[in-house]
Amino acid sequence: MFNYNTIRVEHRGPLTWVILDRPGKANALSNELLDEFSDALRRLATEGGPVIAIRGEGKGFSSGYDLEQVGKLTVLPDPVVDRERLQRNVDRYLAMWDHPKPIIAAVHGYCIAGATQMCVYADITVVADDARIGEPTVPIGGGYVAPLWVPLVGPKRAKEFAFVPGNSIDGPTAVEWGWANHSVPADQLVAVVEDLARRIAMTPPSVLRIKKLSINRAAEATGFRDAASAGAGMDALLHLSPEVLEVKEFIKRVGLKEAMAAYRVAATTPLTVSPVHTSKETPPHV
Repeated sequence: MFNYNTIRVEHRGPLTWVILDRPGKANALSNELLDEFSDALRRLATEGGPVIAIRGEGKGFSSGYDLEQVGKLTVLPDPVVDRERLQRNVDRYLAMWDHPKPIIAAVHGYCIAGATQMCVYADITVVADDARIGEPTVPIGGGYVAPLWVPLVGPKRAKEFAFVPGNSIDGPTAVEWGWANHSVPADQLVAVVEDLARRIAMTPPSVLRIKKLSINRAAEATGFRDAASAGAGMDALLHLSPEVLEVKEFIKRVGLKEAMAAYRVAATTPLTVSPVHTSKETPPHV
């Protein structure tokens, strides 16, 4: 029996769903949710169906890390502790990569920042046509999210994605870039994933395991795992840079929602027009 507070586990024939279940918080990845997610993955290695899928409850997949808990913006981090925290989250996703069962990510609505890391380490990703897959709105990090996209989309597209605060792509673009496998109408997403899981489950579990392992080894030969581990150190270093601390002071002064609104307007303003912000203050460096 799986009893959790922030996720649900549902068995549907050959497929076991892991559902991020904090819709009132946009399925933000809290400490409790991350711990429960890791525990569910561990248990599903020997329980449940031969295929696992992940989706979000409510309007979207996930808004990313819960900044009220995970890497608080108002706290000056200890770089060693910060690096270990960041690496611990990467290790949670590497557990998906190393999991004996195929894992499918089913993305609808929004999938932002740290939530995109989870999808990178899924074996297959299916997105809704109208999904928005996005970079963090406020630029307070830089070595943690987009670098993990590089094996999927290449360095130039990862840079295009990362350089503009709050940048995002839709479902068809995610497929074109190679970040996702398929883009489907939102109302068909669950059915498509369940049908895909049914067809995958026709292959014996032991064969699936070796197929997944062999493909992973080919990817790792290009440096996939090393790149994942490098990100935590890069991001921890950046969190102490004077310019990031200046952005954090701005957030502390105006509040996170106001800061996000200011950066969002600045990022979407045409290049030929001077930014006009809805917030009372202009973000640093804009």
